[in-house]
Amino acid sequence: MRIEPEQLKLFLLDSNLVPKEALEQAAREAQEKGQNLGALLLEKKLLDEPALQKVYAYILGIPFVDLSKETIPIEILQIVPELIAKKYNIVAFEKTGANLKVAMLNPEDLQTIDFIKKKTGLKIVPCLTTREDIQSILRQYEKSLKAEFGDILTGEIKPDGESREQDLAQVAVGLPVIRIVDTLLKHAILESASDIHIEPEEKEVHVRYRIDGVLHDAMTLPKDVAAGIVARIKVLSNLKLDEHRLPQDGRFKIESDEYKISFRVSMLPVFDGEKVVMRLLDETSKGLTLEKMGINGPALEAVHREINKPNGMILVTGPTGSGKTTTLYTVMDILNTTEVNISTVEDPVEYRMPRVNQTQINPKVGMTFAAALRSLLRQDPDIIMVGEIRDQETLEIAMHAAMTGHLVLSTLHTNSAAATLPRMLDMGAEPFLIASTVNVIIAQRLVRRLCAECRAPYTLDKKEIESLAKSYDIETVFQYLKNDPISQKFIEKAKSWEEVTMYRPAGCDQCGGEGYRGRNGIYEVLAMDTDIRKMVTQAATTEEIEKQARKNGMTTMVEDGFWKIVQGITSLEEVMRATKE
Repeated sequence: MRIEPEQLKLFLLDSNLVPKEALEQAAREAQEKGQNLGALLLEKKLLDEPALQKVYAYILGIPFVDLSKETIPIEILQIVPELIAKKYNIVAFEKTGANLKVAMLNPEDLQTIDFIKKKTGLKIVPCLTTREDIQSILRQYEKSLKAEFGDILTGEIKPDGESREQDLAQVAVGLPVIRIVDTLLKHAILESASDIHIEPEEKEVHVRYRIDGVLHDAMTLPKDVAAGIVARIKVLSNLKLDEHRLPQDGRFKIESDEYKISFRVSMLPVFDGEKVVMRLLDETSKGLTLEKMGINGPALEAVHREINKPNGMILVTGPTGSGKTTTLYTVMDILNTTEVNISTVEDPVEYRMPRVNQTQINPKVGMTFAAALRSLLRQDPDIIMVGEIRDQETLEIAMHAAMTGHLVLSTLHTNSAAATLPRMLDMGAEPFLIASTVNVIIAQRLVRRLCAECRAPYTLDKKEIESLAKSYDIETVFQYLKNDPISQKFIEKAKSWEEVTMYRPAGCDQCGGEGYRGRNGIYEVLAMDTDIRKMVTQAATTEEIEKQARKNGMTTMVEDGFWKIVQGITSLEEVMRATKE
């Protein structure tokens, strides 16, 4: 946009949006470097993009629109074709009579405006918006999965499950099947699904997406497309087309300008054909931190302190699907510098990390966790990550590695942090080895985050509080919340649970009617100290260890869950679902 730097500077000075000294310095720097003043202000975080775009709109004399929470009717959205919208960052959002309002990033792009005017025969009213708002509206082009499948399924897709390999190979590269599979994958990425389930039944094929840990029906397809879909996925994953009796595993990758997703594929023969489950692994997701995952306060300090020690064990525990691997990868990302050699033994390798030597186990050829770990110790590692400790041999090698100057990261399946220590004793580990090697234990669960746009406040009645008291020691939890410096701000006026404001899901366009968007962890972090080490050598029970850890200041998973409830991060139902044993 042709806005002179001096014009922008004068307006910002008049409006006091940027401190005068900072603005003068930025203007000089922009002139010296030949850089756009607006772009430099964004870079230096002196202005955010919505504020800058509003200034541009005012100077140019055109309207600014906030589309971040808008859902555009599909018939209006499609007035501007998707390809044009994506290429030129322009979207239609309102039609009144012969006038069409369009939001764009560069309202001086007269060529595009003229093209749309000729194509639609409407008078175009340009408005300015932000890049983020444009992206959110562009995603709406792809929202309707069923609509997109309408014309694809009109073509005949053969052959059926009894087809010969060469027929299957032809179907797998046929246009209808390619479009069906591409559309299923594209919508799974768009909806931030973690898994795709393709399940054949007698007369139809069900497609389900796991979003925020919960499976949702996405599509029901006719049975005659099943063989073609499975064949196409086998071709992508480099699997055997003619093998229908044995399970197969593979992977493939999809890359675009916006994302880079790796798919881990599992094929399993079932009564009506082959069931396909694909795990989506986003290789472009950066910037995940322990704080963003939900570890806070003293627990966060304890984790950072322990992972920066040169040796010992960092253990993450919890059931399958509780985010243990993500926590380990986040810790590795923090520790991943050029000064250290990080090596992993995994089954399977989930995410690829630069400068990390990742080994995939293969029991068929004798490459077990224990065998791989033993070889890995001869590779001069500083930090070792063992995907999971499943047996006594792996545990013993990992503990000896931790004793001999290595930092070992791993996972175990236990219900709480305190239960991990007796579990290690049950697996045959020596008490003195556990006491001297374990640095910290992180127990975790995943809960869904409430949608900030539609969450609804409420309070518990007496009956609900009585029911809650049967599951949890709510008086102790209440005192914890009252004493915690952050949560006390949210419940400072409350004298009992009846006066505590909680939030429940409501459902809106932003969250697809679910009431939840994304997930967050609830944690308990047990840092080893002299008292607990002594108790381990005396084979103390889980209850005794937990009692001592709480005396030392450990926040339990339930307390952390309620800490997030009173702040409106998650709901009571989610915490109860995650913490019930």
